[in-house]
Amino acid sequence: MDLKYSESDEAFRSELRAWLARALPELPAHPGREDWKARRRFDTDWQRRLFDAGYAGLSWPREYGGRDASPSEQLVFLEETTAARAPNVGVNFVGLLHAGPTLMTEGTDEQKARHLPAILRGDEVWCQGFSEPAAGSDLAALRTRAVRDGDDYVVTGQKIWCSFGQVGDFGELLVRTDPDAPKHRGISWLILPMDLPGIEVRPIETVLGSSEFSEVFLDEVRVPVANRVGAENDGWRVTQVTFSFERGTAFVSEMVEARRLLDDLAALTADQVDRRELGHIAAELDALWALTKRNVSQAARTGSPGDGALMIKLAYSETRARLGELSLRVLGRAGLDLDAPEVGEMVEERLRTLSLTIAAGTSQIQRNIISERLLGLPREPMMTL
Repeated sequence: MDLKYSESDEAFRSELRAWLARALPELPAHPGREDWKARRRFDTDWQRRLFDAGYAGLSWPREYGGRDASPSEQLVFLEETTAARAPNVGVNFVGLLHAGPTLMTEGTDEQKARHLPAILRGDEVWCQGFSEPAAGSDLAALRTRAVRDGDDYVVTGQKIWCSFGQVGDFGELLVRTDPDAPKHRGISWLILPMDLPGIEVRPIETVLGSSEFSEVFLDEVRVPVANRVGAENDGWRVTQVTFSFERGTAFVSEMVEARRLLDDLAALTADQVDRRELGHIAAELDALWALTKRNVSQAARTGSPGDGALMIKLAYSETRARLGELSLRVLGRAGLDLDAPEVGEMVEERLRTLSLTIAAGTSQIQRNIISERLLGLPREPMMTL
């Protein structure tokens, strides 16, 4: 693809800048980190403002409330909203960047019509129910079971690291529907209404003192069979579609944010050794931004970001971790204070980057996936005890 922006892209940029200049001063103060009702209200209000102005779901089809925008317009949007320090997707993350794109690719017409416009308007917030205490990196080892009973699945099990479980209306849920099948072939992908009887959500406190993750316990929860996305026992394939967005295009906004943080850090960096390292990180982010453009363009053309999704997550998380380490070295003692004026955001980001090489697939697992699926290298031998 052409990595340069066209005249129409720049016209869109000017239009968007003018709207942001009008809209951002009207926003209320950002709520506290742990005031989840207020955070949901703030984030969904911003999503509705984007929707009403025609800026929600830029790449989504117009029939679902999107804009059918070009990949380059999507990137312009992210560049400008980040530069203006506009709110990010917040609690809408899973719905807008994971579940929504998966439903567009794999959902039925009824599922698309029911959920996609509501996600774009901010009427629905989604959470993710994939990982389990004994099934993290080896997700296919999940044991949450779903037994067919007429028009329902009866679901029992436990999920962990459920993003925004405490405010989610619906969840993307992986369950085992055939315990006798090979572990990758007995899984199904369900839409889970979070208000069903038998669901208990327990927040998990992170190193930041925040609780955006939860444990979710399911005790004979009846989920309609109509909520299954894809065929029964074909959930692992559907999950790879979700992962392709999670690891391929969902990182786009974070990439733009990293470039902004790098610029902020450059203004504080005087030591020549630190500035040299900062330059190396800047070059790596520029290269990743080019790959990001390729991924977004391919996702718009084919519905999936393709092989680039396998590489972007690994490279980005490693680079972002180096940026976080450098920021603490530059900040010195101020890096010990989350509430330090002007630099508290950098301190928080450094702590958050500790999870990036683990979340959405550990770096070790990503290297295995790239070597085996993309490079065709032999599978790693199984260890025996």
